[in-house]
Amino acid sequence: MKRLVPGLVMTALWLALLFFGPASLFWLVILSIASYGLLEFYRMTVASPAPGMPALIIVISILPVAASITARPEVILGALFLSLFLLILLVLARSSRIDNPLHFFGSGCLGTLYISFSLAHLVLIRSLPQGEGWLLVLTAITAGGDTGAFYIGSTLGRHKLCPQISPKKTVEGAIGGICAGMLCAVATAWYFLPQVSPYLIGLAALLLTVVSIVGDLTESVIKRSVGVKDSGRLLFGHGGVLDRIDSLLIAGPVLYYLLLLPGFLR
Repeated sequence: MKRLVPGLVMTALWLALLFFGPASLFWLVILSIASYGLLEFYRMTVASPAPGMPALIIVISILPVAASITARPEVILGALFLSLFLLILLVLARSSRIDNPLHFFGSGCLGTLYISFSLAHLVLIRSLPQGEGWLLVLTAITAGGDTGAFYIGSTLGRHKLCPQISPKKTVEGAIGGICAGMLCAVATAWYFLPQVSPYLIGLAALLLTVVSIVGDLTESVIKRSVGVKDSGRLLFGHGGVLDRIDSLLIAGPVLYYLLLLPGFLR
């Protein structure tokens, strides 16, 4: 119950945002999620070298997702380069106050790419035809995959998937997550994207569920490297923001580029 109630509330708010929220509100929510996700990331990876530095690096890193309000990929790419350039200037200007400038710069680049640039793709998907429907399918894939992996892994799991990275994840759980993610995607698309072939949805879901597992393991690598269990405590029993969106961070961009292929948007 400790995890169930917050999970249901977050799901209801997300669905309400997709169904009833205007594009500007969706962008604002993603911007807020990115900002807090960056805060969690830099708390884990960067020791504050000077007062005000964490806020400054977040402002620099948030530029790609801030630029996504234009729904223009070239503007987002320009903002990504601007973030890189500003990070360089920041390291050059404050190098005497930073214990390890290379680590600081690398963490800044990773945070910008991994969180801000990746989340900008959700706003790009929202701007496409039937974008809300595709985001619902993506949500079904990640939520269904996580649920299937948890229950199948906890009951039937015997073989470790990546024991050095995430000891609790199993091969059986991953297979269960892939199957559940595909079923949830096809069921969701049957109602919200009836014009798209279920076979196409199934193939896309297969790829995206595997990618979601990669996204989950990516955050596990970061947390294990810095010795923390959760990225934060904001979401009660669900950990931090990054713990909830780790699958979307990688799967979102993959879905966006899939949708640019002929045959997906009709």
